[in-house]
Amino acid sequence: MSNPGGTKVRVIAALTMAPIAIAAILLLSTPWLSALAALVFLVGLWEWFKLAEIDDTLPRTLLLLANLLLMVLLVWASAGSPDLVPLRLVSLLGVFWWVLALLWLRFFDFASDHETWARGFKLAAGTLAIVPAWCALCLIHAGQPYGHRWLFVALAIVWAADSGAYFAGRHFGGRLFGRKLAPRISPNKTIEGVFGGVVAGLLVGAAGAFFAGAGLIELPYVLIVAVATVLFSVVGDLFESLLKRHVGAKDSGDVIPGHGGVLDRIDGVLAALPIFALGKELFGF
Repeated sequence: MSNPGGTKVRVIAALTMAPIAIAAILLLSTPWLSALAALVFLVGLWEWFKLAEIDDTLPRTLLLLANLLLMVLLVWASAGSPDLVPLRLVSLLGVFWWVLALLWLRFFDFASDHETWARGFKLAAGTLAIVPAWCALCLIHAGQPYGHRWLFVALAIVWAADSGAYFAGRHFGGRLFGRKLAPRISPNKTIEGVFGGVVAGLLVGAAGAFFAGAGLIELPYVLIVAVATVLFSVVGDLFESLLKRHVGAKDSGDVIPGHGGVLDRIDGVLAALPIFALGKELFGF
């Protein structure tokens, strides 16, 4: 049975967060946006530690500070590099990680127990998810002359794909392909939903390309990157679902009314941003 009150809270929270996020992306300078994004991503990492079964506050705090220090060191190292090479390398590392994560999703039971070695893998995965995504965000936003617009387009593709997947899954889920996408990991996700997400991502990518200053010649490349971005956002979403399945959690937290935790909102973005940043570099738009 649906919960009208819960739906109302969810919609109000979304309508409150969306304008703030868009204004920050389009209006803030890269240093200020990077700092704000680091705060959001680190809250997501704090929730990741919980899913990795680091329950004590002190270890979680020390681990969080270590990741914050890594971010600070990357900014310091990039300050002397006109091409922001350290950020580029770490963002590229994120791409390799998410390709590897596909293998982890294939073997559902890997690191599913509660031993120390399993926690170690999940902690490493948290850093490899959060820090490269943050580096990619900084890179995209710092690009000239329309980096802030391109970052908005990248995130809008993920947001649109999420909505398109929900709509397609709700209306066509299971009717065309007759099976779920990954029933052991996320029973509600359907193949039809993925196709709906790709279509929505393509539409937003096409419109966003012109908003960000791309021409007709560059449009096919933007659309290729948009498809890859959507598909990897699904990987990010599935990976967080995997972590939650391992510990029997419904949400990563309860920070956002009606939406769960911060990690629940950014899981797809974590995988999508390094992919988009790489595609933007490769195709030069």
